[in-house]
Amino acid sequence: MIRKILWLFAILLVSAYALLYAVGSGVGQSEEHAGEPAAPVVDPARVEARGERVEAAAQAIGVPRPKQILFGDLHVHTTFSFDAFQMSLPMSGGDGAHPVADACDFARHCSALDFWSINDHAIALTPRRWRETVESVRQCNELVGNPANPDLVSFLGWEWTQVGTKPENHFGHKNVVLRDLEDGDIPTRPISAGSPPGMPSLDDTGVPTALIGALALAEWNGGGPEFARYQREMTEVRDCPPGVPVRELPLDCRETAPTPETLFEKLNDWNLASMVIPHGTSWGFYTPPGSSWDKQLTPAMHDPSQQYIVEVYSGHGNSEEYRSFREAVIGSDGQSTCPEPTGDFLPSCWRAGEIIEERCLDLDLGEAECAQRAATARQDYIDAFFNGGFSTVPGTQVSDWQDAGQCRDCFQPAFNYRPRNSVQYQLALGRPGAEGGADRFRFGFIAASDNHSARPGTGYKEFSRREFTEARFGNFVDTPLGNRDDRDPVAHSEPVGPGTLLSPFANFEAERQASFFLTGGLSAAHAEGRDRNAIWEAFQRREVYGTSGPRILLWFDLLNPPGSRGQSVPMGGEVKLAEAPIFQVRAVGSFEPKPGCPSDAASALGPEQLERMCQGECYHPSDRRRPITRLELVRIRPQVDAAEDVAPLIEDPWRVIECEPHSEGCVATFVDHDFVASGRDAVYYARAIEAPSAAVDVDPLHCERDDTGRCVSVSPCFSRPWDDDCLDPTEQRAWSSPIFVDQEVES
Repeated sequence: MIRKILWLFAILLVSAYALLYAVGSGVGQSEEHAGEPAAPVVDPARVEARGERVEAAAQAIGVPRPKQILFGDLHVHTTFSFDAFQMSLPMSGGDGAHPVADACDFARHCSALDFWSINDHAIALTPRRWRETVESVRQCNELVGNPANPDLVSFLGWEWTQVGTKPENHFGHKNVVLRDLEDGDIPTRPISAGSPPGMPSLDDTGVPTALIGALALAEWNGGGPEFARYQREMTEVRDCPPGVPVRELPLDCRETAPTPETLFEKLNDWNLASMVIPHGTSWGFYTPPGSSWDKQLTPAMHDPSQQYIVEVYSGHGNSEEYRSFREAVIGSDGQSTCPEPTGDFLPSCWRAGEIIEERCLDLDLGEAECAQRAATARQDYIDAFFNGGFSTVPGTQVSDWQDAGQCRDCFQPAFNYRPRNSVQYQLALGRPGAEGGADRFRFGFIAASDNHSARPGTGYKEFSRREFTEARFGNFVDTPLGNRDDRDPVAHSEPVGPGTLLSPFANFEAERQASFFLTGGLSAAHAEGRDRNAIWEAFQRREVYGTSGPRILLWFDLLNPPGSRGQSVPMGGEVKLAEAPIFQVRAVGSFEPKPGCPSDAASALGPEQLERMCQGECYHPSDRRRPITRLELVRIRPQVDAAEDVAPLIEDPWRVIECEPHSEGCVATFVDHDFVASGRDAVYYARAIEAPSAAVDVDPLHCERDDTGRCVSVSPCFSRPWDDDCLDPTEQRAWSSPIFVDQEVES
């Protein structure tokens, strides 16, 4: 009898495991597809009218021989990306798949862009997903009407998503954008960064199939089976063998490049037209404390022939501004410690110590004991594995952290700001004598959305926080994918190592981060025409700029280049001068939006798609422009020695011109009378600032401060109902690409 019971029990166990394995394998679940764009081409008369409005504004402000200014978004994810897919599931509050085809239709009719690119995470782009991505982007590009004057140009690309476990192995995220779409002109497969250093690759372990099956059963109505199918397709792809030329690799493997050096080597091996665009560089959500861009300014880690544009702003926040505060201090021995707070910055590691000390004192454990526990907590935060410092303090609420880790005086800063990764810091670095163009970073500027729901250019209207930002990311902490921290709020810290991570989304402060997501920015290109090559050439010239969302018009020129004979050098240019440089900035504000959508967008998409994709609102400009209130010029003098402190080298702002409040725009001329005497090269760029207007999540925490300026209570945006868009006034802006002026040295 006992033997029969044991046999029955064994059969039940095997059957249960077989069921879990089958469900975890995605049996019976259909694949998500890239889809086919369905919306028709934009009326050519409407496209022509866009250009005429730009030309009229340029002429009104005195721009000679203006090029077209085209607006686009070179950072767009669909639910082929793993994080976007997870946010689309019912368990995360999502509304289903947003495929590549949706991005095409959205760019064409909701946001009315001139160009866009697809940039799904390469690690999730299986061979099938990549093939479908290529085909869907091609279909989007075939719907343009006149190829010489298209309504929309669609670029192919991916995101190289590198995350380090400590400052020395962290390089960050970069988008790869390709010029061409034809076979033979694009790589066979995207190139991913692989798993974080020291972590197993997807084909080493992945997640056990039976465990995924258990999750799928537990979340059967929340998208668990779809998640199992998605995860299974990813883990079935093997990593490509190392050391094999890219054109000789198997067609069905996952190509990886763990460092920028390897990425550039592989792209050069392909020898195809591509550009590499770093983004979110100051975003501390995934960037270990103490990280810096210094280590990337080497001939191996930087290829100026491909990496010549940087994304200064996105829906993940602003990465422009340098500040002298430190989130961690790395000593000469390589060890990291927690810095003390300053008047304008509270390090998160320091706040961790304060939380523990407050709990300890509440238990009357004595000041000496509590001070020691605080010191331990600060170091545990710094030492935490894989950016997991947040998890070293058990049982915290968002309010416990006050405004720790945030830049208090930056414009719409990225979460947990990392100033030594900022764009200003990058431009201030100098390594005289370095080979291969790695003596300086000479980047042009763009902005983008970094949208994860196939919605390029979501910054056209400030609304729909739930759909037009990534705020739903915070929902992960309420799902099996996020593991909300339900530990008791004990009076001691708990070290976090490789085996003690709660979950990626819990350790990376997903709930707190969710208040900081913005609607996103736009890229603008001064192009000779509307076609693909004209846009690409504008990027190669770095004659591009970024905005925080509105379609601000901006021109920035050096007026007196040598031998110019009346020809100026536009933004992005490089010159050598032996006299004082003279600059001119012209800017025109964006149009005030009208509610709803233009009639052609409504008819092109239909009521159901108009509501689901555009949320019932499209780019719909009025005839009234917002005023430009001021123009700012920033000057940076790059290091002449790697040991030189960069803070005095960054002058922000260097010059400010207040503008008259009228819609025709603003013009200012600047002269740097100190240039020649300084004996130093200099980098200059302009900002155009619009009159204040309401925007989503621009005051993410709504701190109440005491008399010392300390944030003592918060009312974060993420805690509010979704119909509250958390609107507050902000000064939207545009950033020109820099002009690089070097000293003319007599030979």
